[in-house]
Amino acid sequence: MPAKKPTWNQKLHDNKGLPKVEKITAAMSKRWGTGTVVIPAPIEVDEAMRQVPSGKLVTINEIRAALARKHNATIGCPLTTGIFAWIAAHAAEERRQQGYADVTPYWRTLKTGGFLNEKYPGGAEKQRQHLEQEGHVVARKGKRFIVQNYEEALMNL
Repeated sequence: MPAKKPTWNQKLHDNKGLPKVEKITAAMSKRWGTGTVVIPAPIEVDEAMRQVPSGKLVTINEIRAALARKHNATIGCPLTTGIFAWIAAHAAEERRQQGYADVTPYWRTLKTGGFLNEKYPGGAEKQRQHLEQEGHVVARKGKRFIVQNYEEALMNL
């Protein structure tokens, strides 16, 4: 019998030995500069996303910066932070389907530049609906969606 695939919430709570801070290697330094990078635990990304109240927004870059400060690192890993935000979003939707009301408001976490995340549950369209219900104005920019004047609603973590 094949192994049962883990749920989104199981993925969210599986820290796989994270967080850890590593020295930025020579190969990575061209892209990221010098210093250290924190590879966060998935639950840390979820906890940052949970802090964003209705009417406010955060971008992946703000979450990365907050995690870097928390762990005294130069930067937060862009790849894992993005992946873990995606896992947190799916875990939140999984919990909502199980009847929980208090779920991580993942729709308030935007991509760099204020863009909506088409990889969240329901795609950018569902994220747009959530954001518009909270009073944000979402516009189409090419093939993507962006929150207009998103900078005004950004919060510091």
